[in-house]
Amino acid sequence: MVAGDFRNGVTFEMDNSVWVIVEFQHVKPGKGAAFVRTKIKNVITGATVEKSFNPTDKITEARVERRVMQYLYKDEDLYYFMDTETYDQTPINASTVGDTMKFVKENEQVKVLSFKGNVFGIEPPTFVELEVTETEPGFKGDTATGATKPAVVETGAKVKVPLFINQGDRIRIDTRTEEYMERA
Repeated sequence: MVAGDFRNGVTFEMDNSVWVIVEFQHVKPGKGAAFVRTKIKNVITGATVEKSFNPTDKITEARVERRVMQYLYKDEDLYYFMDTETYDQTPINASTVGDTMKFVKENEQVKVLSFKGNVFGIEPPTFVELEVTETEPGFKGDTATGATKPAVVETGAKVKVPLFINQGDRIRIDTRTEEYMERA
């Protein structure tokens, strides 16, 4: 692959590490050669850097394995996942998982990301339905457009919800933006 073929989400190897393209832009200045300006993220460390590439630079694409696994439970600093085909259980350290699990309930399907056998992250479902366990009650006539209030969902995560949402309501959340989408 060459740098001119970059797209968001492409993973590649560079400097003995794996990087994913967060943003890219093809730049053709009036003078000089064209180049590709990128914002890339190290998938292992999470560090983000900006780097420019010549469009003809050869890049080694990284093969990231995404395995669908079922989240079983958390025990201290370990999250346990089960391969749904082989039933093998895999413990993953909380530092590797980060805060990606805050909207995921037990027994839900997630994608476990690995490179050359080393797990480096979890991809939660894009949308989840959760019950609101704690929020201030809504008031009749409180219909300010776009007004929100804090709420806690059943996984313990905090999210902003519209004023009409009450404790016990089921809501849909976009895990990429961590925003309320709609009532479930």
